[in-house]
Amino acid sequence: MQTELIRIQDLHASMPHIVRAAEVIRSGGLVVFPTETVYGLGGDGTNAEAAKKIYAAKGRPSDNPLIIHVATPEDAARYTCAEPAAYALYLRLAKAFMPGPLTVILPRQDNIPLSTTGGLDTVAVRCPSHPVAHALIEAAGVPIAAPSANLSGKPSPTSANHVATDLDGRVDMILDGGECDIGLESTIVKIDVAEDGEAYLTLLRPGGITCDALSCVCDRVEVAPAVSEQLGKDERPLSPGMKYRHYAPSAPLVLLRGEDADVLAFLQEQQATSACAILCYDEEVAELRPEGLLPVGGRADLSTQAHRLFARLREADGMNAVELIYAHLPDKSGLGLALYNRMIRAAAHTVLSIGTGGIPEE
Repeated sequence: MQTELIRIQDLHASMPHIVRAAEVIRSGGLVVFPTETVYGLGGDGTNAEAAKKIYAAKGRPSDNPLIIHVATPEDAARYTCAEPAAYALYLRLAKAFMPGPLTVILPRQDNIPLSTTGGLDTVAVRCPSHPVAHALIEAAGVPIAAPSANLSGKPSPTSANHVATDLDGRVDMILDGGECDIGLESTIVKIDVAEDGEAYLTLLRPGGITCDALSCVCDRVEVAPAVSEQLGKDERPLSPGMKYRHYAPSAPLVLLRGEDADVLAFLQEQQATSACAILCYDEEVAELRPEGLLPVGGRADLSTQAHRLFARLREADGMNAVELIYAHLPDKSGLGLALYNRMIRAAAHTVLSIGTGGIPEE
């Protein structure tokens, strides 16, 4: 397959290209498009064969559900069949956060095939805010099923160049809309209804919409254990990103827990004795050698860290002779929970505790 790359600089001038991309979607083909979070690998969410093509292009396990992207939040009613209390909560979430980086899981209608949902009777729905994504979905006239546009397990793509590295020759078209704003995939929540009839949320994947923000809309927000722990081998994932090793560079990633001064001393020692790459805070740059150094942002600047994370992991992949990649273990508060979730999976839960003086704890 020959992949066509289209650069979108002016949305109005590029509408003929977007209309053509929509025709590819409707005919069962695959189109990569930008969103505010990461780039998505899109196919017709109502077409079982298109969903199978998505899994094949990514090398993605077939029990890992896809998200359908809709043009307006209200379009979810065409593809879901939630009971009134659950749908009322969905509408409150939509009013607060959509279009935007929030995905909501609801019971599916039969027009969404099981191959799209990973065999589940629920479907994940999102309304992206990126203008190119919105224009493509609207022109296609169907919900677009789209996981991140990378080979399964690799760092998610935040630019069209990242996509081309992984998927050139595997998809029909790539719409290049520049760098993604957020850099981490959407927050995913599941709506359930308790015995007392009240709807509540379970956070399945953290993202740009934090737990504190969700709590402003819903009094009860639970956090699934799989957000920070490993899902069991035989457990079925309820949303993307829950079960498998994700977001991982080629070299092993090791996360470091400890006081900043101790971690810095450990990193200085590693630079002197091994071939490593380091995802460091901006404040540490002057204290470390420039070779293999990948600044992710200020220590307290979580938005910049989120924006840069996947790009920095891909840069580490491009470095010669890197044997290990080191990074700080993020705190779990606020947006830090989303960073923790992505990095703990990228590191396959490999965490090294650093003691006094930069000596690893046994």
